[in-house]
Amino acid sequence: MKSWFRQHRFAFDGALATLGRAPGSFFFNVIVVAIALALPFAGLTVLDNVRPLSQQLAVDPEISLFVSPAATREASRALAPSLQKALGSQRAQVTFVSREDALDKLKAKSAMADVLGTLGENPLPDSYVIKLDGYASTKDAAGIDAIAAQLRALPNVDAVHVDSAWVKRLAALLNVLRLVLMLLAVTLGTVVIAVVFNTIRLQVLTQRDEINVAKLLGATDIFIHRPFYYTGALLGLAAGAVALGAVALSLQPLNGAIGEFARLYASEFQLLPLGPLESAGLLAISAGLGLVGAMLSIQRHLARVK
Repeated sequence: MKSWFRQHRFAFDGALATLGRAPGSFFFNVIVVAIALALPFAGLTVLDNVRPLSQQLAVDPEISLFVSPAATREASRALAPSLQKALGSQRAQVTFVSREDALDKLKAKSAMADVLGTLGENPLPDSYVIKLDGYASTKDAAGIDAIAAQLRALPNVDAVHVDSAWVKRLAALLNVLRLVLMLLAVTLGTVVIAVVFNTIRLQVLTQRDEINVAKLLGATDIFIHRPFYYTGALLGLAAGAVALGAVALSLQPLNGAIGEFARLYASEFQLLPLGPLESAGLLAISAGLGLVGAMLSIQRHLARVK
């Protein structure tokens, strides 16, 4: 075990020494890889902030049921028992709104009161407003579609409108953003591997004489490969740290603009940096991408060194 640790320490020290001989090249490679990583890291940060907001957002779905204009007042009120039966055990507040009350409310809220007064006949139908209780999240609110379908099947029902359609639009938008972010991460991850691949290739060519001497002295392939593996992993790790730092710094000016917008809706929403566990995971992924790039480059180019 001591020998294993000693070999890896020697390889790690060799990787640091190689990077120390060309710090400028290493720095620019880190910047290039960090730019590629910054975009998916930023997208993940935004989704991580928006996801709990969309899931925990309090929702109070409301269903508006409009009775057929041809139905009599008695037929309209006779729908109440059927509504309660369709709702079942669902807690809900059912309010009947007559066509006269609806017209009075429209006149009170609209600047067209004079125009509405000239109408010889009330064009509005009787309606029911159903406020559903017991929905604590947008995910739960999706269940009202089944209730709305049952209400549409009742007699003398002209139309049923659900005002929580925005909930499903928000969920669909987040799913699209997750898919776009995944595709972007895969594409830019390939870019990271390509950059590390080329960096290791140049190092192999630069250290060709050292590698040949090591082989003549009996060095095994894994002994020669290991420092390059550490170099690729260190490049990915450093680039990931730079990308996370850049994203965290960019949140400060963004939160200034977001704060002004959120205050218009009486909200204190702000974007927060990723937590320690998420950041550690992204750093591990960055180092892994660098290691993969180094392994691919070694397999392709080191065998050609003679």
